[in-house]
Amino acid sequence: MRKDEELMQDVAHGDIEAFGELVRRNQRYAWNTAWRMLQDPAEAEDVAQDAFLRVLDAASRYRPTAAFRTYLCRVVTRLCLDRLEKKKPVYTDAPPASTPSGVTPSDELISRDRASAVNRALQALPPRQRAALMLRYFEDLNYKQIAEILGASVKSVERLLARGREALADGLGEWRRT
Repeated sequence: MRKDEELMQDVAHGDIEAFGELVRRNQRYAWNTAWRMLQDPAEAEDVAQDAFLRVLDAASRYRPTAAFRTYLCRVVTRLCLDRLEKKKPVYTDAPPASTPSGVTPSDELISRDRASAVNRALQALPPRQRAALMLRYFEDLNYKQIAEILGASVKSVERLLARGREALADGLGEWRRT
């Protein structure tokens, strides 16, 4: 199987089938990244599609200095940050998940309430802090990768994460005591 970076080089030379393969491999990743930031499935879909159009437009300028997913994540994150700057976030509950066997209804309710509280606290953060936290803890990226995606220094990412964790802890005060 060819690497995404190789496919992207082929896209730069006009290979639309290679672009289709890149989209198939990475569309779920792009949507998940956008959904975590925007909390709106339709907006996440729009951002993912827009991201792939931008990737296609920039194919001739693409240089594989980082993994393709890091490059794609940068495009998606910047599109999300642009959207978040233009409007206030929408507070929603996490998408429904199946209940594991053996979980009581009260445990499920507490879990949903906790997830909702975490989601509200995340959505209340400034967009760049939220993006840094999402990229670190949901996408499991390291500080250098986050810095590349956000167009910031590693030190700036450290500060964003520290302030974001502190604000998140403050926003979850009641849950931290239980």
